[in-house]
Amino acid sequence: MLLSLSIRNFVIVESLELDFAPGFTVLSGETGAGKSILIDALLLALGERGDADVVREGTQRAEIAAEFRPGELVQQWLAQNDLTSDDGLLLARRTIDASGRSKSFVNGSAVTLSQLRELGENLIDVHGQHAHQSLLRPASQLQLLDEHGVLATHRRAAAEVFAAWKSAQRAREESEAMAASALTEQERLRWIVDELDALAPQPREWEEISVEHKRLSHAAGLLEGARAAIDTLSDDDTSALSQVAAVHARLTQLAPYDERIAPIVELLDTAQIQLDEAVSALTRYLDRTDLDESRLAAVDARLSALHTAARKFKAAPEALTEIWQDAKNKLQALSAAGDLEALRARETSARGLYDKAAQELSKKRKKAAQQMSAEVTRAMQDLSMSGGRFDSQLGGVEPSAYGIDKVEFLVAGHAGVSPKPLARVASGGELARISLAISVIAATATPVATLIFDEVDAGIGGAVADTVGRLLKQLGQNRQVLAVTHLPQVAAHGDQHYRVTKEDSADGRPVSRMIQLDRKTRVEEVARMLGGQEITDTTRKHARELLAG
Repeated sequence: MLLSLSIRNFVIVESLELDFAPGFTVLSGETGAGKSILIDALLLALGERGDADVVREGTQRAEIAAEFRPGELVQQWLAQNDLTSDDGLLLARRTIDASGRSKSFVNGSAVTLSQLRELGENLIDVHGQHAHQSLLRPASQLQLLDEHGVLATHRRAAAEVFAAWKSAQRAREESEAMAASALTEQERLRWIVDELDALAPQPREWEEISVEHKRLSHAAGLLEGARAAIDTLSDDDTSALSQVAAVHARLTQLAPYDERIAPIVELLDTAQIQLDEAVSALTRYLDRTDLDESRLAAVDARLSALHTAARKFKAAPEALTEIWQDAKNKLQALSAAGDLEALRARETSARGLYDKAAQELSKKRKKAAQQMSAEVTRAMQDLSMSGGRFDSQLGGVEPSAYGIDKVEFLVAGHAGVSPKPLARVASGGELARISLAISVIAATATPVATLIFDEVDAGIGGAVADTVGRLLKQLGQNRQVLAVTHLPQVAAHGDQHYRVTKEDSADGRPVSRMIQLDRKTRVEEVARMLGGQEITDTTRKHARELLAG
């Protein structure tokens, strides 16, 4: 459930802090005041694409933060992504700067936009004011049916086995096409593998053996330099250690006469320790280092072999391991691909799994179509389409990732006529009402706790609007419902009511503001929605009657 929304410098919103409650919340206000901007801000906080245009003019950055009380499904997602919070709540935050760069956070941790979108799909479900337009598209109709039937898992399963079937089909087709040239390619790959099997180049071997060769070839110089360093530091009569010791002894005698010398003595103590450690390290280095000419010869031979192979294969020596492994993989794949019978059997098996998944999905769609038809038909009666009928009719199509079905929504606007395709018979008003009925019915099937209806009641009014308000209020008994509306009959059913206004700020720029209405101010707002700017005692009386009903 959405608990709060904080908006800074977003489009025409300067600063806004909102708290939300369960039930049915209404957002109303003049056209252009910014009601839908609030929905846009929430969607942006949950991964919707945004650019520099959303940053309020004259500011450097827009910021939106939305706090939720997550349900069980979202809690599992947060745990899987290591994003849980100590208080059990969820805070999604998004910033976009004036250059269009965006940052996203969940409970203080940075996340990707795809993660944010995945999370948002489980937090809110938005039904937009143009939903009735997409209702005419076959793909949208099929998706709505699957959502209503809660068939996402079955649809995903069908898509996965479809992809596996098509992959097996491509492998078989490619193998058939390659049959003529397969033998030549196998011989070429086998030559590469045989050559490099003998050499067996290891990952990072070229870099490691080059370093070792450099060290061995300079071993004499390294030994001589180390011995000379030990002589200079320790063994010579005038070594650094003996001179530092002499200076240290002299200053130690003088330190009692001037306290400023004491820190210098301490520094010389440290210098002596460091020089001693350097001499010890050089001694250990000499003990472990010798002139192993046989090892130098072996390393030199290995470098030469790697270099010769690199020239043969026209590649860098460090790439030999990858060439070797790639050739082995291709040879193995080609050998497997050469077994056409095995590939055909694999394709047949994959097709069988797809057919089974598609048939199961189709069976469940038939059941969902019957339920959806009955429920939308029932809702149409409440939305002033008495005698009307809605029918989700399934038909067959070529197999695809979406299954073997197509769906067509048919409607009869009144009794006594046969249902016909939605696009041909529904008027604009009928289409809006049918879309609203489907939206409300689909919302009851989704597990998402927060439902948002953005002016989905456009094109209706009167008693139908009152019915819509009752439907949304009823939906709010089990879900959190937010609705942007211009209809007083809908607004009157809200459990909470916010009014959005647009004003000019001190610098002359428009600013959107929102206030929660109490009983008195709510009467004024519903009266405004009834009668426009001129509010009379009569419109106030009608507003009170609506609110009381």
